[in-house]
This record gives sequence, C-alpha cells and structure tokens, in this order.
Amino acid sequence: MCAFIIISLSAFFVSGLTLYSGFGLGTLMMPVFAVFFPVPIAVAATAVVHGANNIFKIILVGRHADASLVLRFGVPALAAAFLGACMLEYVSRLDPIATYSLGFRVAEVTPIKLTMGILILSFSLFELLPVLRTIAIDKKYLFVGGLLSGFFGGLSGHQGALRSAFLAKMAVSTETFVGTSAAIGFLVDMTRIAVYAALFLGAGKAFFLDSSQLPLVATAILAAFAGVIAGKRYLRTVTMKTIQAVTGVLLMVIALSLGTGIL
Repeated sequence: MCAFIIISLSAFFVSGLTLYSGFGLGTLMMPVFAVFFPVPIAVAATAVVHGANNIFKIILVGRHADASLVLRFGVPALAAAFLGACMLEYVSRLDPIATYSLGFRVAEVTPIKLTMGILILSFSLFELLPVLRTIAIDKKYLFVGGLLSGFFGGLSGHQGALRSAFLAKMAVSTETFVGTSAAIGFLVDMTRIAVYAALFLGAGKAFFLDSSQLPLVATAILAAFAGVIAGKRYLRTVTMKTIQAVTGVLLMVIALSLGTGIL
C-alpha cells in the first residue's frame, strides 16, 4: 500500500507541476520507481508512464505542436533513443564494481546504479542552478540537441531537460511548446519501450514488467493523467522555482543513494 501511495502522489504532483516546463516527470519518476523496482525495470516502467502521459498531453494540446520542430528535433532523437536503450541493456549486465556493509545492510555498487546516479545528479543541476534553468541553445543545433536528448532518454529516461533547453530558443507560445515537447517525447518513449520489450523478449521473458509490477505502473499512469488535468486547469500561474529547487534536492539525494549502492 505504501508503494501505491508514494508512486501515485509523485506521479500526480510532478505531472501537474511540470506540465508547462516541458520536463520533470521522467526525471523524478525513474528514481521513485527505482525504490521499488530494479533500476533497468524502473527505467522501463517510467518509459511506459511517460509515454502514456505524453499521449494524454497530445490529446489535450497536440494540435498546437510545431510539425517542423517535431521533425528537426524528434527524428534524430528517435534514432538516438534506440542507441541509448541498447546501451542500458549492456550496462545492466555488467558485474558489480564494489560491495560494502552499511550497518545490517549490504550495499552493492553496480555499473547501472552508478551510471544512473551520475546522470540523475547531473540533470538535477537543471533544477537547482538558475543559469541552467534558463539556458537556451541556438536553433542551428536542433539536430545535435535531438541526438543528445534522445540518447539520454533511451539510456535513463532523462530527455526533457535537454529538450527544453533547445526548444526554449524557438520563441513559441506555451501551447506550442507543450504540444511540441509532448510529440517529441512520445516518439522517444515509443522507441525505447519497443527496444526494452525486444531485449526482454530476446532474453526469454514475456514482458519487462511482471504481473506484480503492472498495478503500480497503471496507478502511476492514472495519477499522471489526473495531474495533467489539474495542471491544465488550475496550476498555470504557479511559479516553478520552488518546485525545481525541491525536485533538484530530492534528485541529488536519490542520485547519491543510487551511486553508492544504498538503493
């Protein structure tokens, strides 16, 4: 029951409060899932929730998406997401780097946990540092931005922060920004979900989520939907600075816990 409460509340609040920032759901939900699932499964579960949430956002505001931006940024992101997802599978099979005792608990530092910890710690800076919150990169680098965002999206699910940094330079309306981000995020999510599923099938598993994990993922999806509705109706004027600061601190704590093998 505790897992359902934590995951549903996290999905609801993060989905609603990050609707207009263009990123945040995957950044926070992956480590939340990692508390209850193995890290590779947590990444895959987050992809399912993130993808479903993007579909819902497309239904609500997809008509405002800029087709040119989706093609210029989304196509390279899609290709790079494939490589990132394959890299996740490779890293997850590497042997532990170190083990140590922490009281009555044996902590294990694995390459996948260390990688995720470093990535989460890095992306938490986008939430904490004002200079990174407002960073906007020249539009001539959209192709490179798509590659970077897609690759990290496939590897760890952290695609939105980079995507927002690049798309912010386009000076589009809020509706166009949200719709375009949702469309690009959907392309990356569908690519990595397909790769995750194919890799698990190749390993002789029917699906990357078993029957005990599916209810938690379904709960997160429904809670994220509710968060989008609440965000669209009531939270448009809420300042994101406090939310970004709190999220950044939480991400740093989770990153250090993952990287040191505590989680």
